[in-house]
Amino acid sequence: QVLLVESGGGLVQAGGSLRLSCAASGRTVSSVTMAWFRQAPGKEREFVATITRSTGSTYYADSVKGRFTISRDNAKNTVYLQMNSLKPEDTAVYYCATDTEVYLTTEPGRYNSWGQGTQVTVSS
Repeated sequence: QVLLVESGGGLVQAGGSLRLSCAASGRTVSSVTMAWFRQAPGKEREFVATITRSTGSTYYADSVKGRFTISRDNAKNTVYLQMNSLKPEDTAVYYCATDTEVYLTTEPGRYNSWGQGTQVTVSS
């Protein structure tokens, strides 16, 4: 598996911003599709955003469109999730994920490499 380490989570007020980072080891981020998922207590893990291998096409869950941006820095081998206009319902543990065979999918079961997660808490 690819080693993924998330960072950048924290506590913010509603309307604020955070930038999450996912540092990858074992494969270059440009050669694999990367994705962000989130999971709140008592809820299923849900898709947030993805950036595809090679082409770098981005796709977002409807709930975060216009507020979140996924990007990658090939030199740093890191994927980012810029989160703006945060809402209390964005509160969750955010996970970075990848798989060498995946091109574009929102299904968490299709990814075989996961980070440890980083907590994002948005207060009202």
